[in-house]
Amino acid sequence: MSAPALMTSLALAYAGMLGLCLGMDRHWKQLGSARLSPRWQRLCRPLGALLLVLAGYAASFVWPGGMALVAWFGLISLAGLALLLLLPYAPRLVLGLPLAGGLLAGLFALF
Repeated sequence: MSAPALMTSLALAYAGMLGLCLGMDRHWKQLGSARLSPRWQRLCRPLGALLLVLAGYAASFVWPGGMALVAWFGLISLAGLALLLLLPYAPRLVLGLPLAGGLLAGLFALF
């Protein structure tokens, strides 16, 4: 099992779920900046879907075939649960976690 690919897949799944979350008005008002235009909100949904597809592609580097599909759904569920639990209590942390996950995957790739 490749730890960098697994962490990358998890970070992409979380970022994809965050993108879908930011596509909703309620969460955009909670997390989005007032300085950003509504065009950015409309861009979040397709970007979130694209990131979820990329998470599935990254999962295919860790597991073979059908197992990657099952693991991809599991990673999406895990990322959604983390987002669900963090959103009411630490909304600013929610936005920084995809970056932290990407940096952690980069660290795993170095070692």
